[in-house]
Amino acid sequence: MGKSTRLAFGETIAQLGEVNENIVVLDADLSKSTMSNLFAKKFPDRFFEMGIQEANMIGVSAGLALSGKIPFACSFACFITGRYDTIRVSIAYNKTNVRIIGTHAGIGIGEDGTTQMGLEDVSLMRSLPNFSVCQPCDEVETRELIKYSINHQGPMYIRLTRQNLDKIFDDDYKFQFGKGVQLTEGNDAVIFATGALVSEALKASKILKDRGIKLRVINIHTIKPIDKELIIQSAKECGLVFTAEDHNIIGGLGSAVAEVLSENYPAKIVRIGLPDCFGESGTPEALYKKFGFDSENLAKTIERNLN
Repeated sequence: MGKSTRLAFGETIAQLGEVNENIVVLDADLSKSTMSNLFAKKFPDRFFEMGIQEANMIGVSAGLALSGKIPFACSFACFITGRYDTIRVSIAYNKTNVRIIGTHAGIGIGEDGTTQMGLEDVSLMRSLPNFSVCQPCDEVETRELIKYSINHQGPMYIRLTRQNLDKIFDDDYKFQFGKGVQLTEGNDAVIFATGALVSEALKASKILKDRGIKLRVINIHTIKPIDKELIIQSAKECGLVFTAEDHNIIGGLGSAVAEVLSENYPAKIVRIGLPDCFGESGTPEALYKKFGFDSENLAKTIERNLN
């Protein structure tokens, strides 16, 4: 088991702060949880503890970006995207180079329960003009994404996990913004997965391989702008399409893939995510099993739809 993507973010931004003095980090009373405290310890003069005032933090971040700084505004995904109206005007409308870091995404946070879970955040941020939306699948991809984000032009929303994730990529992995990553070969079906569910999809592909089913697994780390070419090509070659995300089934990765296919190459698509409901309290493992996100249940869903 590797690190959580929130820890990989904290370590990386602290390292980048040593070589780029324009990086500033803001947090809304959750720096120990978002891991922005690692930056705060090294650069206290460039860290801003805003208290439980997310809207104010967003406005300050926009102002810092307009003054030439590179701000990272951090909080739980559910709390910071809940300030949608302020993000819409101060960041999206003004095209300010703010990087919003939303941690504790999905039911994978476990026992903290529904009020702490970011379950609709991708849908909100994907709807905003000028915004990019990214969700890395492991610590290596997180590190490379954060490095990339320093020079990215325009607002970004980066979605991170509380729980530790399997390490999928080697340390020489090269992040390519807007490009999906094919992880396995197979033409019986394709699954587009993002974040924590990439490792579950990979384990599901091994289960299915033993049953004679070859599943193509594609990691979608950039949900907006999404890799349309790869989605269309894979649908043509595989026929049956699945999506998997720890997010509400409405407005997230599944919706993004469905939009591409409906306009370019209509194909059967099965969306795996929260079925238009809230989460609940429980261990991450128990919740993933209950909602069908674990590898065994992913394999069952795929096999059932193939028959």
